[in-house]
Amino acid sequence: MENKAISVTQLSTYIKQIFDAEELLFNISVVGEISGISIIRGVVYFTLKDENASLSCVCFNMPNFDFANGDNVIVTGSPKYYVKGGRLNFNVINVVKNGIGDLYQQFIELKASLERLGYFDPKKKKPLPNNIKRIGVVTSKEGAVIQDIINVRNRRNPYIDIVLYPVRVQGQNAEKTIAEGIKFFNDYDVDLIVVARGGGSLEDLQPFNTKVVADAIFESNKFVLSAVGHETDFTICDFVSDLRAPTPSVASELCCANVEDRKQSYLREITRLKNAIIEVLLDKNEQLKDITKTFADNMEALNDNYIDNLTEIINRLKDYVNIELSEKSHKLDILTSKVQKLNPSEILKLGYSVVKHNNKIISSINDVKVDDDICIVFKDGQVVANILEKENK
Repeated sequence: MENKAISVTQLSTYIKQIFDAEELLFNISVVGEISGISIIRGVVYFTLKDENASLSCVCFNMPNFDFANGDNVIVTGSPKYYVKGGRLNFNVINVVKNGIGDLYQQFIELKASLERLGYFDPKKKKPLPNNIKRIGVVTSKEGAVIQDIINVRNRRNPYIDIVLYPVRVQGQNAEKTIAEGIKFFNDYDVDLIVVARGGGSLEDLQPFNTKVVADAIFESNKFVLSAVGHETDFTICDFVSDLRAPTPSVASELCCANVEDRKQSYLREITRLKNAIIEVLLDKNEQLKDITKTFADNMEALNDNYIDNLTEIINRLKDYVNIELSEKSHKLDILTSKVQKLNPSEILKLGYSVVKHNNKIISSINDVKVDDDICIVFKDGQVVANILEKENK
């Protein structure tokens, strides 16, 4: 005999009726650790978990909710099955602390241990390198983090290279791949190392709260910049690193000096030197005029010895003016040369070219597709080409 099928609504309604009819499930207390807190329009959502299970919880009327991820709590309420979403939630009416959660306790203990060992000592922090040309990034190859870093680099200074060491940023053995990435860049030609990932719960950030990652950062010979989580997230990685950035985008800004700002700085310095040279020349010229006038007024009264002494003074003054002018001119030549090196047209003369698509600079093969028209700019002109095929590395 063939069974008669029931609808999803019928089954979901039946499940809801079972929960609603079970009096033993009303106003019960459950103990566990808070994780994944989010507050949307005054409603608090979080997960209550232990070592073997997790429970979705929701608080509809708790304006003074002041608990954090990792808190071990006792919640009181009732399970509710929502037919439309097919989801079981535990509707919480009260929350009280029951101690510190296991993960947060581990974090506190490891932080205290590393602090005693000197891992956070400010005297051991390395200074941010100057004139950064290549950045090693330890993060996932997927997601928005690496793209945020690249986008900021493209906007501020597209001449800086970014080398990615792709790692797992959460889950089992993620901390080992992160440590391996840091060690890899210690033997690779980069100016500094950025360890980055987006925000997440305490569990998501756990790989960055491990001793294996802390050891890799502490033992690094190269500057390590931590950009893990959101601005309010703090990890062991942040404390051990030489510098913490609140977000991956800010980390990229710290590493990528604005090429236009540097150019303007050189131009301001050139202007300052020009004005200083003019001021010195005018001052020395006035002195020379005064001496010449004095010499002319007293020429008839001067004897040969006095004339020789005055001539020597004039010659010394001329030598001093020439030396001052030579030094200032030399500084002007150096700064002019630096500005010239930053000039894109000078870079093109070295044999480089710029590839554009729709008037935007192309830095990756993934920015174009087959049959796109591209413009290749040389030092003395440009050509338009059509992409027939692509070959990724």
